[in-house]
Amino acid sequence: MLDTPEISDAEFDALLRELVEIETAHPELRTSDSPTQRVGAVASERFAPYEHARPMLSLANAVSFDELRAFDERVRKIAGGPVAYVCELKIDGLAIALDYRDGSLVRGGTRGDGRIGEDVTANLRTIKTIPLRLRGRAFPSFVEARGEVYLRKSDFERLNGAREREGLPVFANPRNAASGGVRQLDPALTARRRLSFFAYQLVVAEADSQWEALRRLESFGFPVNPNIARAQTLENVLDYCATWEERRDQLDYEIDGVVVKVDDRALQERLGVVARDPRWAIAFKFKPREARSKLVDIVVTVGRTGTLNPNAVLTPVQIGGVTVKSATLHNADYIKNNDIRIGDTVLVTRAGDVIPRVVGPVLSERTGRERRFKMPVRCPICGSDVDHPPGEAMSRCTNAACPAQVYERVRHFASRGAMDIEGLGDVMAQQLTERGLVSDISDVYRLDETALAQIPRTGKKSIDSLLRNIAASKERGLARLLYGLGIRFVGTQTAQILAGDFGTIDAIAQEDEAQLQRSEGIGPEVAGSVVLFFKQPANGEMLSRLKAAGVQTSAPKRAARAAGKLAGKTFVLTGTLPTLTRDEVSELILAAGGKVTGSVSKRTDYVVAGDEPGSKLDKARQLGISILDEPALRRLLAVSP
Repeated sequence: MLDTPEISDAEFDALLRELVEIETAHPELRTSDSPTQRVGAVASERFAPYEHARPMLSLANAVSFDELRAFDERVRKIAGGPVAYVCELKIDGLAIALDYRDGSLVRGGTRGDGRIGEDVTANLRTIKTIPLRLRGRAFPSFVEARGEVYLRKSDFERLNGAREREGLPVFANPRNAASGGVRQLDPALTARRRLSFFAYQLVVAEADSQWEALRRLESFGFPVNPNIARAQTLENVLDYCATWEERRDQLDYEIDGVVVKVDDRALQERLGVVARDPRWAIAFKFKPREARSKLVDIVVTVGRTGTLNPNAVLTPVQIGGVTVKSATLHNADYIKNNDIRIGDTVLVTRAGDVIPRVVGPVLSERTGRERRFKMPVRCPICGSDVDHPPGEAMSRCTNAACPAQVYERVRHFASRGAMDIEGLGDVMAQQLTERGLVSDISDVYRLDETALAQIPRTGKKSIDSLLRNIAASKERGLARLLYGLGIRFVGTQTAQILAGDFGTIDAIAQEDEAQLQRSEGIGPEVAGSVVLFFKQPANGEMLSRLKAAGVQTSAPKRAARAAGKLAGKTFVLTGTLPTLTRDEVSELILAAGGKVTGSVSKRTDYVVAGDEPGSKLDKARQLGISILDEPALRRLLAVSP
């Protein structure tokens, strides 16, 4: 129920197989509560019981082609001749059953122990790919369909990204997130998971074959996995399994194997069931992607944007045919929330080409000698102060000239919203930093024809153009420079406020947090980040070099803001709007006399919400704050698209 496993799926399967072998050799040892006699977990008392019309069975596993051949031999022996199969991808999610009366969804539940599951109808109704009403008219008065609720990889990354930003523990894998999502007590929380569904079995509305059953499910409006295939021979089955084990990473959902089913329903009835498994189906399991290892140490690296990234040093372990020696630990909050300690035995997972990550500790193997991890207070690369604002998941190096982040700093400095140096894009920035021609952003103004000639495929014409653009960028103004410096939390709008209120970069650098917060729209988070940036000696030296190069570091102070139609109104932005960037929205609101802040409070008048909004939208709803989409914002501003 917690969806936080202590052992990997492969280890559980291996232990279960060992138990089956023991009980087969010694039947007297088998008990009624043995895992071999159970299909799944006992239903939770948090939900009403869901009684299955027919037992919802699990499947026996095959971990090799030899075991698939043995399965085929047993089936053909009873059939008395060749057998056709249907091959289906084994979706890694949560099995559910759905009941329809007169075409309408009336009830849905989890597998549970195979007889009694959990009634989670309200939650299943929030999953958009589950039809609330069957399509057409050619359906029986009662239909039971079974299938798998799953979470797409893209939605899984979005969900974990949001949880990281909110300081919450991330999910180990999409299956756990899907399972937990279906079992929420609040259907609104289920809806936020963006779960999906594939149907794979038609129970009560009969069909002559599994293939026909899948086609009928489609005709009723159920989503059926598009990669199902009929296999006339065992060799077809083996080819299908081999193909999809190789191609599994091309899918936007996790699969952990292939389900092989006898196609003929009459033959399925003859084959029957043994213990908890039908004899007419088997699951071929792919090579495991989870394993246990010892967490030897935690080392911190610095990313291109200055983030401090803790990484696990592991005892080498094989996962999916790859030797894994290190894995990501995301951030300090992830380590703390999951109580991961140096010396722990940990569960490690690897999906496709994604960097392996530590899921969590195996608490049962703790000895008491494990050590807690502390994030360094100084950058391990350059020794500068580390900034970790309250509520933020990531810690960051505050040195704009830190060698670990030079490329990203240069790329941002030259971008259109900052110093707008045409010709100094991603590729050129990478070439300049990799060749040591630029070690911080001030070096951009030391470039000359001789230096740029070292860059491959760069001719005199493009060199002359780039040098002209670099020279022109010196006159972009203080607001552009402030934004280009890449100070944490200082976007274009905040840079404009600081430039207009203080006039020079020296004046900004000399102010304390309290003085900075006197500017409208500058809160403690921004003020603290600005002070910390200018406190670093390396940043001060870099600014001196920019001044010496002739970069403009002053601006006319802003006159008192004229009252506009949004005067006195406070806005918060969240999500992505269809046609406007956040900077463009901020500029429009500021021009109309409004104020944009970073957090929602009782003093907020409007929240502007786009696609994939964060927790700010939830808080706005709780406080009863007006929520605007882009058309509503345009109407408020009376701005035409």
